[in-house]
Parts: sequence; C-alpha cells; structure tokens
Amino acid sequence: MESVETSWTAILTATTCGASAMVILFKWYRHQQIKKKIQKARTRRDATIQRAAYAVRQFKDSHSVTDTSHILSLPLAELIKKLKDGSLSPETVFHSYMEKTLEVNKRLNCCTEILLESFDQLKNIGCCKEGLLYGVPISIKENLGFKGHDSSCGVLCKLDQPVPEDSVLVKVLKTQGAIPFAKTNIPQGLLNYDCSNPIFGQTVNPHNSLKTSGGSSGGEGALIGGGGSLLGLGTDIGGSIRIPSSFCGICGFKPTTNRLSGQGVTSCSKGQKAVLSSTGPMARDVDSLALCMQALLCDHLFKLDPTVPPIPFNQKVYTSSKPLKIGYFESDGYQMPSPSMKRGLRETKALLERAGHTLVPFSVPRLSYVMHELVIKGILGDGANTLLSHLKGGPVDPCLRPQTVTYNLPHTVKKILSVLLKPLFPRVADSLGATCGVSSVQDMWKTQAAIEDYTQEIIAEWRKCEMDVLLCPMLGPAFNFFNCGKLTCATSYTIIYNLINFPAGTVPVSTVTAEDEQELKCYKGHFGDPWDKQFVKAVTGAEGLPVAVQCVALPWQDELCLRLMKEVERLVKENK
Repeated sequence: MESVETSWTAILTATTCGASAMVILFKWYRHQQIKKKIQKARTRRDATIQRAAYAVRQFKDSHSVTDTSHILSLPLAELIKKLKDGSLSPETVFHSYMEKTLEVNKRLNCCTEILLESFDQLKNIGCCKEGLLYGVPISIKENLGFKGHDSSCGVLCKLDQPVPEDSVLVKVLKTQGAIPFAKTNIPQGLLNYDCSNPIFGQTVNPHNSLKTSGGSSGGEGALIGGGGSLLGLGTDIGGSIRIPSSFCGICGFKPTTNRLSGQGVTSCSKGQKAVLSSTGPMARDVDSLALCMQALLCDHLFKLDPTVPPIPFNQKVYTSSKPLKIGYFESDGYQMPSPSMKRGLRETKALLERAGHTLVPFSVPRLSYVMHELVIKGILGDGANTLLSHLKGGPVDPCLRPQTVTYNLPHTVKKILSVLLKPLFPRVADSLGATCGVSSVQDMWKTQAAIEDYTQEIIAEWRKCEMDVLLCPMLGPAFNFFNCGKLTCATSYTIIYNLINFPAGTVPVSTVTAEDEQELKCYKGHFGDPWDKQFVKAVTGAEGLPVAVQCVALPWQDELCLRLMKEVERLVKENK
C-alpha cells in the first residue's frame, strides 16, 4: 500500500512539474512571438526610412539643390504660392522636407514610418495644381487610416492589419494636392498624453531631449516643432492635439467634433461617446491651421462623409478685425497652474486689453464634480475594460503603467481605497472611485444626460457674460518623462472642452524663465495632495521651453476660435 501511495505521489509530482514546465514553455513561446511581431514592425519602419534616405540622395545627386533652409522656413501660404507660380518645384520641396524629416526623426524618434507611396503621388501631383494645398508635404498621426498601412494605436493586437482604404481626410488631402509622406508616433492605446509605446519607443521633445513631446499626437508635435513638417493632422480626446502643441511650441487646433470627418480614424475606445474625440490640424502658425481647415471643409469631404454638416470655412469670421469680448480665468480650481502657465495667461490678457479687446472674468463651475462624475466616469464608463483588452498579451509601456495599475484593481478594492483616502486626499479618492465606471446602462444614460445639462450650464454662463470667446491657461511646460500617466488630473485644462464639445486651440506666447523656475519651488497646489507634489516634479527644469495659452469658442464657431488664436499670435509677435 505504501509503495502505491509513493507511486501516486511521484506521478502527481511529475505531472505538476510537467504542467509548470508547459506553462513556462508557453510563456517563453508567447514572449518570443511578441518580440518577433515588434521586430517586424520596427524592421518595416526602418526599411521605409532607408528607402526614403536613398531616394533623397538620388534626387540631390541628379539635381542642383537650392537652399533648402529657405524652403523649410517659408510659411505655408507663401510656399503654396511659390509652388503654384513655378518658382519652386514640388519635387524640390518634397525632397527638402523628406531630408529634414529623416534628420529630425534620428534625434526625436517621432515617425512610425515613411509613406513610400508619397514618391509615386509626387510624380502625378501636377494634376492637382488647383488644390488649396498643392505640393505640400503633410504628416499624419499613426491612427489616421492610409491604405495598405497599419493604424496600430501603439498596441500589438492592431499590428499587421493594414487598412483597406484611406481615411476620408487623407482622401480629401490628396484631392487638395497635399502629399501625406509620414506617419507619426503615439502613446500606447492613445489614452495618455506622453508619447511612447512598446513598438516604436519614446518620442522626445524637440527643445529638450530630457522632456516628453506630449501626446497623444506627440509624434506630430515633435516633427513639426523640430522643423521636419510644416503641417500635420492629429486627433484629440482630452488634449491630444493641444498638449503636444503646447509642449513643442507650435499651434494646434481641436475643432468641434464632427466638423471634420472621423471615418477611417482608429482608436482603442471606439463607441465611447461621453468625452468626444476630434481630428484637427497642427502647424507652425495659425494661418496654416486656418488654411488646412479651409482646404478640408470642401464639397469633396461633404460627399465622402454625409454625416459631416456641410459648413464651408467662414473666411469672413476668421479675418474680421472687430473687437472681441473675451472671458478669461487664471486657474480652473482643480489643478493649480504652473508659474509659467499663469504668467503666460496674464501677459496675453494684457496684450489683448491694450489692443482694444474687452476682458471679463469667467469661471468653469463645479470642475471637481465634472472631472470625477462626468469625465472619468464617461471616458472610462466600462471601467477601462476596452482599453485593457487592447493591451492583453503584450507588454505595457512604462508611460501607461501608472494608469493600468489603477484600472486593473478590482472594483471592490478601488471603492474601499476611495473611502479610506477620502479624508486625506479627497481629489485622489474621488478620482480612484470614478475609474470603476458606471454600473449599468441606466447609469450611463444618467451620466450622458448630466453632460448635456452641464454643457447648457456653461453656455448659459457664457451668454450671461456676453462673451465671444474664452482665453485660458494651457497645460505646460513640457513634462519630464514618466509623469503623464501619474497626472491624469492635469488634463482638466483641456479635456473639459472635449466633454462639452467646444472648439479649442493653443498658441505659444512665451518661454519659461528663471523666475518661473524659482517660483515653482513655492508651489503648493490647490489640494496639497500627492498629485500636486508630482506636478512640481513633472514641470521642473524647463527654463527656455515654450509656454502657451488656450483659446476656446462655442460649438461650431471654429473660425471665431481661430480668429482669437490669430490675434494672440499677432500681438505676441508685435510685442517681441
């Protein structure tokens, strides 16, 4: 009997060891498959870069190349004028920007691939000479559909799934004579405002390689800020155009959602309708943003996507010189602005007042409630399950990990921690509880109804002040690495306008001074909680980096928003 028991023990031990070995073997095999998939994507990217570099060398060898620095410095409208009158050839402009992009990408790691089809499009570009963007090389964010290429959103499960056709906006760009020539980097899953993923790595800031470019349209921000592109398209669900524009010292515009088509734009939160995403332009100056909007808002767009209201760009509103009544605030009461944010707002306000505009105080009501009960419960209504499902089976990027650690906690644990933390850190506690999402369809409907009510509340306050537009601080300066995922609270300055669907844009107005850095040492924040302390760590060491302000208008008044942005830009330049 004893020998039988010993035999069974031996069998069970061997079986357990065998099962453990199988688990280890499976994990090793899975890890190898992941490595191969990532390496394949990187090899594909590197091959496009090498082929583009070879094409640039060939062009330079066979042409007497003019002064490329002059070409690269031309504003968009002037460049198009020279292309149309023949004083510059599309080939020279294209290869000048391609060469610069390859150089910038070496420093900043901002491109996920070069679109080699652009060389073929260049050969036939003459047939698009009437287009508003004739001959202009344009970069696009990685999640914008381009036929035959992945829109991976930085997650493994979307690799090796080339889209069958161009997104609507890419089709319109081509019709208008623009040449999409590069796709640019994003953070893993897109719901983060850094710019790193396990496939293509970390994009760095063009002004300081120890800082992030911002995100999620961070590759665009870095490439344009570094001079490799003069116009690009990004997407924005919580500041994803405006934050990298602010961090990289360029202009960015988030239109009213559905002013431009979203067909063919990929995300990791499709179906989420509480906090709205928008596609929009990023460029060196506001006129370029306006020209891009004008080019995109054409009959071809309205035919391709009938769900977009057929509203052409209103040039009269954009170019008006009528004095404006502008609301403003220095702090939203949720995240205390950095010293440079506050100073940039005050200096811009003073410039606008001296120019004859009227500035009136405005405040965003009940923002703590809005951030927790509407924004977080809206965008993470499913408890972040959709985002997490896109990350299964692969590595999580260090930039995103602080968020996923929280999202992965059991709901019961979140609720208990929320109760325990409430007396000490109410903002952290309420935010943690909100990441559980909603508990039922009925709750989701209540949340969406509350968003509608809140939007009307803001509009009523706006009309009470008789405002045309709003001037407010813009998150900045550029963060040190590995802070964005720990400071989702700082998106309060931007994500509110996705929630209520107001057009918003950013304009650089200054740079961080030594005095700003000194004042940062006294920063306490509104709450004195761990997030306020983390914010100081995030923005410190930024002397010389760009400082921006944010301009906002009512829904569908995109041209008026751009008009304020242009006025700010003009006054800042004149003041310098």
